[in-house]
Amino acid sequence: MRGPAWAGTGRRGPLAAGLLAGVLGLTLSGCAGFLVPAGEGEPEPTPSDPYRVHADKLATPFPSVSTGVSDRPGAQGPAPTPTVPAGCPSSGVVVGMGEVEAALGHRAVGLTLTNCGSKPYRVDGYPSVRALDEAGDPLPVPVNPGSSYMGSDPGPKEVMLKPGETARSLLAWVSTPTGGDLIEGDALEIAPAPGLEARTFPLEGSDVRLLDELNMTAWRGSSVR
Repeated sequence: MRGPAWAGTGRRGPLAAGLLAGVLGLTLSGCAGFLVPAGEGEPEPTPSDPYRVHADKLATPFPSVSTGVSDRPGAQGPAPTPTVPAGCPSSGVVVGMGEVEAALGHRAVGLTLTNCGSKPYRVDGYPSVRALDEAGDPLPVPVNPGSSYMGSDPGPKEVMLKPGETARSLLAWVSTPTGGDLIEGDALEIAPAPGLEARTFPLEGSDVRLLDELNMTAWRGSSVR
């Protein structure tokens, strides 16, 4: 008895073909993880915050800026350097001279010493005063600390001037021929103390310019009696 007509012919019938297709389908399904490229079929990652910068994405680090203050907790930076206002001498004090007052042939003028700086200034002593000729050279006019006809001098007393505060002194001289040998001066050079910055004040009027000797009181603060 002969077998089926398709036996030995090399061709498969419909049933065999169906079984083969089923086997292949199962095989491909089981190998899907190996055939799909990595990343395909997976959910898209959530977009990152567009306003957030990651340090590892920067080409170079930002340059650091020195603020003078340490990053260590509790650390303080260097103390700021006090500044002197424009027009104020480096000493932090400036002298001034008022109007000349006259009485019975005597002359007197008020001197001021003002703290124009940014920190307290200690005053203890007398102004530095010189008489100058028209060329600006010193004249041989004696300058004496002490009392005069125009005011008494209780002596030097330490004064601490806060910024903006002023100390005062009285400068006096005799300006008549009866006072002795007179020298004609053209200006007074005044400084807060010897060695500090001086200012030059012209003497106006013929009688004011006649000098015999100068007497000055010590610097006194407004609250000192």
